Amino acid sequence: MRPVRLAGLLAALCALCAQGGASTASALIVRLPHGKAISYQPLPGAAPQVSPFDSVFHNLDYNAGSVMSSNTNYTFYWDPSGAPSYPSDYQPGLNTFFEDLAHDGGGNENVDSVSAQYNDAAGEYASSNSHFGGTIVDTNPYPANGCEIATICIADYQIKAELRSYLKAHKLPADLTHEYFVLMPPGVESCFGSFNAYCSAGITKHERESFCAYHGAEGLEGGEGVIVYAVDPFVAGGRCDDKNHPNGTTADATISGGLSHEHNESLTDPEPNRSWTDWASGSTTGYEIGDKCRTFNPETEFGTPLGTAEDGAKYNQVINGHEYWYQQEWSNQGHQCVQRLTFKGEKPVARYTFTTDEDEASFDASTSTAPGGVAYYDWQLNEYEGETPQETSSPTFKWGNTKGVLRVALTVFAADGSSAGTMHVVNIGNIAIPTVTKVSPTKGPVAGGTKVTITGTNFNGGEASVKFGARSATSVTVLSPTKITAIAPASVAAVVDITVSTYYGTSSTSILDHYKFGPPTVTGVSPNTGSKAGGAGVTITGGGFEPGTSGTTFKVGKGLASEVSCSSITTCTLTTPSAKVVGTVDIIATVNRINSVKTTADHYTYN
Repeated sequence: MRPVRLAGLLAALCALCAQGGASTASALIVRLPHGKAISYQPLPGAAPQVSPFDSVFHNLDYNAGSVMSSNTNYTFYWDPSGAPSYPSDYQPGLNTFFEDLAHDGGGNENVDSVSAQYNDAAGEYASSNSHFGGTIVDTNPYPANGCEIATICIADYQIKAELRSYLKAHKLPADLTHEYFVLMPPGVESCFGSFNAYCSAGITKHERESFCAYHGAEGLEGGEGVIVYAVDPFVAGGRCDDKNHPNGTTADATISGGLSHEHNESLTDPEPNRSWTDWASGSTTGYEIGDKCRTFNPETEFGTPLGTAEDGAKYNQVINGHEYWYQQEWSNQGHQCVQRLTFKGEKPVARYTFTTDEDEASFDASTSTAPGGVAYYDWQLNEYEGETPQETSSPTFKWGNTKGVLRVALTVFAADGSSAGTMHVVNIGNIAIPTVTKVSPTKGPVAGGTKVTITGTNFNGGEASVKFGARSATSVTVLSPTKITAIAPASVAAVVDITVSTYYGTSSTSILDHYKFGPPTVTGVSPNTGSKAGGAGVTITGGGFEPGTSGTTFKVGKGLASEVSCSSITTCTLTTPSAKVVGTVDIIATVNRINSVKTTADHYTYN
């Protein structure tokens, strides 16, 4: 039994929406071939039209994902030798903008304050308290062209590869609280999608001009993080530039031409179509907070100007004393696009309980609250896998004729549009959790890198992950519901359980899933000489060590080292024991009763 849309409630409440709805906005989330999605800002007047799903308020609905509970932003200039030059005012202008956002972060006097009303199932709210992480100038050379619409054309997959490489090399954070804004120099264009169907409208004219900017998220291998990023081509003087520059810089064109738009969409939907969108159907889907105000109507897109800058340009934002001009964002409270928001009244609270049987789930959201009572309920079932949302006037409904694990998100709305979301994972039909019955090979080096084949059952639960003890595999490939290959990570020398997790749960451990990392290795000793009286401090490098002061021991010749401290699985320090005679001995590491093998690299000479 599936609920129907709320024709009656629409008629009763639509008058509340008339004041500022963005009915001409476009659905601009595109699913990539590998399943991830990208959200792009269309060219002025060139957006595809798809009707929004939310038929009551045309508001944003919660889809079960995370918001950015804090945001640290980096400007990422890819500027190798021989690349086109950035104008002298470009990088300083963009850096100043992010510094200004950080200075005024957490207030309600700029458009970021609109995003702060949106929450997630973890109880976090999108943060308007921005921080500027700093400027990155990447001098690595561009790859060979991944697209063909410009002399230099870098495809999205190449941009993501460069971000992964650069962040790893420089030990930069990759998570849902940091975002990297990739800012291309003039004439460097980019494309994404099947056959690079969507391409930037920078300053190079071509027939596939599609977007002014876009944002996305890229998971790291082994589930070790996610890169939140936006791509902004150089647009000054092009179709995405409205020529209104209150600071008189080329940076103004990028800020109004897409950067602020993508910044706020990342805050509220960092992994596109997984958090707050107004769901729609089709090959492109989902208005985000910025899309709903990309109306190409100055009154709804930018709002009333606050004044005129010295150069005659209009401005609608004052941040840290500097004037800016960029689009408004969608506010559920009030059902309209606004330049800034001071939230009024209490926030709603979304809650629900559920029961399941063989092929049906029953939901009850009667404990949800909203000022004046909940006006309506929006239910998203596996939203970002294409399941149609449901709107109900009742707090209860049933979802039947299905089996599997559903991410069920609920959004509750007050009459003024104020909203809150929550989510539970619901297992209908008691779908079996994964089991591991065999691993091959059963051992490998502590440095990791071994390809391990895992045999078992129920590996088809979506986005399967593998752990070797507490450490995630560096990559995972699901070959079938009964077979997975995983690359072992670097590890402490030990026998560990290999576990497989899906949406349905995590495999139980048994002797059948055991994998042995070992032996530990000693590959360097510094210094490698010292007095036979002992007492010398020595640094040991190698692998498989247990971090801390008690899990790893070392024998220096026949004596046990003291004051052992391991800062990582590859580095320890110790104090040498005394020796009865001079000469060269081996330093042997022992971790979990597994001893390192003697080599010339572990030699230490007493004198």
